Amino acid sequence: MQFRPLGRTGLEVSAVGFGAWGLAGELWQGADAGEAEAALLAAFDAGCTFIDTALIYGPGVSEQIIGRALRGNRQVVVASKIPPLDGRWPPDPATPLEKVFPASHVVRSVEQSLRNLGLDALPLEQLHVWLDDWLDSPAWPELESAMRDLVRAGKVLHWGVSANDHAPDTALRALDHPLIESVQVIYNIFDRSPERALFARAAARSAGVIARVPFDEGALVGAVTAASVFDPRDFRSRYFRGERAAQAGERADRLRPLLGDEAATLAELALRFCLSRPEVSTVIPGARRPAHARANMSAADGRPLSPALLARLATHAWDKNWYDW
Repeated sequence: MQFRPLGRTGLEVSAVGFGAWGLAGELWQGADAGEAEAALLAAFDAGCTFIDTALIYGPGVSEQIIGRALRGNRQVVVASKIPPLDGRWPPDPATPLEKVFPASHVVRSVEQSLRNLGLDALPLEQLHVWLDDWLDSPAWPELESAMRDLVRAGKVLHWGVSANDHAPDTALRALDHPLIESVQVIYNIFDRSPERALFARAAARSAGVIARVPFDEGALVGAVTAASVFDPRDFRSRYFRGERAAQAGERADRLRPLLGDEAATLAELALRFCLSRPEVSTVIPGARRPAHARANMSAADGRPLSPALLARLATHAWDKNWYDW
């Protein structure tokens, strides 16, 4: 297992972490809670030391599962996220900051996450949506003060933001603020938008980068085809609606000729692609089965993809946004 610095936080984390949205079930159907918890434990046993969750996952269920898994005194860096009070993903630019992240809501959310997780302090807490214009809001000083108070109280060790889906440029100025030490962003073979500006800004500010959605919700592991059918309660029934499942399957099939000595599976290719960028602190694939968790962790051996393969992957970039419901 390769370990990387999480920016300037002083934390070292496993290059492959664990994205815990799917642990909660709810919007991810098809696996039981016991198997999902076993997947988390398998990831820990394979060397994973970073897990990303959110108060809204479940809500609270994902954090509670993690809390049970941590009772063995594992040395794991837990990151959670505070949901916007208005429940908007992405945020509406017309909604004032005080309606999205009022200070009282931020404090309550941190305290609830700590109870769910059974922790005294959150190593990393993140605002689950972000707009750089909020730094100019009259409400920002009050929010910033509350965030700093939580640090002084020892309840939050470090703060970060989660960039909006496919919109990394909405979190560039945030990285200039000394309180914001990390950014979470969609980065995968299809969506390379963080390469435009965010990676350079994060490197210049010594900010950690958490790469999420490395598998494009399953498309990049070849798990989605024209024949795929999802439970109506599963968010993928909307994400891959209509002709999208067939398009995803076709795009995945185009990647298969690239498999070989550098990556044996599409999942391995996807993770190694993310980790080939030195700016990425950790990549957080989800897993709800132990075998998948172990396979994900095996990609964190420090071996990047070759420049030749990365050049071939550049032709597979795909400009889309299917989080449109």
